[in-house]
Amino acid sequence: MKPIKVGLLGLGTVGGGVFTVLQRNQEEITRRAGRNLEVVVAAVRDVAKAQQLVGQQVEITTDPQAVVNHPEIDIVVEVMGGYEPARTLVLQALENGKHVVTANKALLAVHGNEIFAKAREKGLMVAFEAAVAGGIPIIKALREGLTANRVEWIAGIINGTCNYILSEMRDKGLAFGDVLQAAQALGYAEADPTFDIEGIDAAHKLTILASIGFGVPVQFDKAYVEGITQLTQQDITYAEQLGYRIKLLGIAKRAATGIELRVHPTLIPTKQLIANVEGVMNAVLVKGDAVGLTLYSGRGAGAEPTASAVVADLVDVTRMHTADPENHVPHLAFQADQLTDMPILPVAEVTTSYYLRLAAFDKPGVLADVTRILADQQISI
Repeated sequence: MKPIKVGLLGLGTVGGGVFTVLQRNQEEITRRAGRNLEVVVAAVRDVAKAQQLVGQQVEITTDPQAVVNHPEIDIVVEVMGGYEPARTLVLQALENGKHVVTANKALLAVHGNEIFAKAREKGLMVAFEAAVAGGIPIIKALREGLTANRVEWIAGIINGTCNYILSEMRDKGLAFGDVLQAAQALGYAEADPTFDIEGIDAAHKLTILASIGFGVPVQFDKAYVEGITQLTQQDITYAEQLGYRIKLLGIAKRAATGIELRVHPTLIPTKQLIANVEGVMNAVLVKGDAVGLTLYSGRGAGAEPTASAVVADLVDVTRMHTADPENHVPHLAFQADQLTDMPILPVAEVTTSYYLRLAAFDKPGVLADVTRILADQQISI
């Protein structure tokens, strides 16, 4: 059969990983897809660097429009990251009748509703397994494997940078700033780590998971987001003494009046499996009414783990390339006209337990005063 022709928007860490995996495992991938997958063009910033990787096999351009407007391309793979020009390019690719595979969680968390609507209008697929938790197939598990379930809640360690920092603070007794510098030196944290350490990256991913789990439109702007920058070594030590570990969790939970959508440091009992996920690893827990609790764990970033998810999406799209659009798996698991407007609850309406650390004078009556103040606010300790 005629090969499926692929265009890459970006040939950096992830894009390079995609090309490498496709080349190395070409025979296996073709046997699974039923057709050969051929990268024919890539848009890059650094032409010389790209040509070192792909040689003369792939057309290299600095103009991304040349990819999305290429007449032979069947699938556009967007691994540029960021909001723009990624949004414009993805919409243009769809307008031109090309399926899209993306690893861009920020793009989908903010502009996903618009992008999915355009794909439905054109009868095309947008696949995004690599957008959440790297090589862990959590999107497929949630969207397809758990279809029979009413999802009750999702909780995950979905930012490897923060998990690495917290693990190092606990294991080595180091301060946050020192571990962050080490993470940057190792390439685990960006030069500007704001999206990671302030919880924004995790909130992007959680927004997508919540939409698939509960059948609601993506609503990143309504998520409560708190990072790890205020945590101290003292907090880590106290948590350990109390039998807990601190992890930055993304939590999406079905409540009586809406959906909780929150990212913040969380104390997890050390006996829980997810409390023992260390370093740059990711893990996601999903609670379904029929299946109970399921856990998905693995590498959440890196060239080949992420490429694994991108290539899996390419195979899925190839298999469905000629299928009736009505038979495509819905982008957010639920049929588009069945998405609900369940409200996202503001954090002030979330009922949960809190860890509170106070500095107080060591004198009689202090604890009684604290207890009384909290009791006046209807807070039980």
